[in-house]
Amino acid sequence: MSNRMDRRDFLKTSAALSGAAAFAMGPDAAGDTSTGGNTESRDMPTGRIGDLEVSRLISGGNLIGGWAHARDLDYVSSLMTHYNTPDKILETLKLMEEHGIDTIIASLRGSSLDVLHRYWDEMDGSIKWIHQAKASPDRPVQDIKRAADNGASAAYIHGGVADRLVRNGRHGFLGRSMERIKKQGIPGGIGAHNLDVIVASETAGYDPDFYMKTLHHHDYWSCADPQQLPEVIDNGKRDNYWARRPQETIRFMRQVETPFIAYKVLAAGAIPPNEGFRYAFENGADFICVGMFDWQVAEDARLARKVVSEIRGSGRGRPWRA
Repeated sequence: MSNRMDRRDFLKTSAALSGAAAFAMGPDAAGDTSTGGNTESRDMPTGRIGDLEVSRLISGGNLIGGWAHARDLDYVSSLMTHYNTPDKILETLKLMEEHGIDTIIASLRGSSLDVLHRYWDEMDGSIKWIHQAKASPDRPVQDIKRAADNGASAAYIHGGVADRLVRNGRHGFLGRSMERIKKQGIPGGIGAHNLDVIVASETAGYDPDFYMKTLHHHDYWSCADPQQLPEVIDNGKRDNYWARRPQETIRFMRQVETPFIAYKVLAAGAIPPNEGFRYAFENGADFICVGMFDWQVAEDARLARKVVSEIRGSGRGRPWRA
C-alpha cells in the first residue's frame, strides 16, 4: 500500500479514535454540535459532516488556486498567486490550524496537490481537504477517485458543474456522481450557485452528506439591480454576484435537514467579514467557506467564534444541522 493510502487510512482511524475518546470523556468534551459546539483549538466551533468533524470556518481554495473573482480587476488573481508562493501557502495553512481552522475546500491537482502533501508530510500538518470534484460524462469517476486516493477527507460536485447539469436536464448524472464519491468511503456533497440544483436534489432524494451553496446579501455597491440579474450565473462573464436569490435560498434551506456550507459569503471581498459571516450563520449556514490571506486568518477566526457564540445564544430560524 502506498504512503498516500496509508495516510487516508490513518485519518479515518484517527477520527474514529478521537471521537471515541471524546465520548468517553462525556458530552462536555465532545461538544454540543446541535448548537455549534466548541471542540477545536482556541475554542473554534465545529460541526460534523457524516463522521467528519469540521471547523465552522473553512478556508477557501483561493489560497492555492489564486481565484480572486475581482470583477474587472484582472490582475488580482495573478497578484494572489505571486504573493501566495508555495512557502507562503505552507505558512498560511499552519497559521490556520493554529487558529482552529482545520479544513480547506479546494480543487487540487498536480503542483497544487503537491503543496498540500508537503504540508502533511514535511510540516506534520493535519488540515482536512474537501475536494471540488469536476465529474463529466466522459470521465465520471477519475477526478473523484484521484482525490480520495490522495487523502481527500470529503468531496462534492463543483457548483458550476452541478449548475450546468441541472440546467441541461442531467439530474441523474449529478446524483450518480455524488454516489460515486460516497463509494470511495468519504462524505459526498453537491455544490450550487443556483438554488435550482438544491431543489432538484431534494426532489429526487439524492441524500448528499452536505450541500455547498452560495449565500450573501445584495447590499453592496457593485452588485447589479437584483431585478436585472440574469437567470444564469456565469462567473466568467459577470464576476460580481453569486447568490442570485438569497431570500429564496434562506427560506428553502430551512426545510433541508442536510448540513449546509455557505460560500461566496463576502461576495469576493465586497462585503465586510463581520456582515457576511453573521448574515450566513444567522440565515441557516452550518459552516462558511472563506478565502483568506495570512494576515486575515486571526481576525476571521475571531469573528467566526464571536458570531457563532452570539447566534447560539440568540437562536436562528434554521436549526443547526451539523
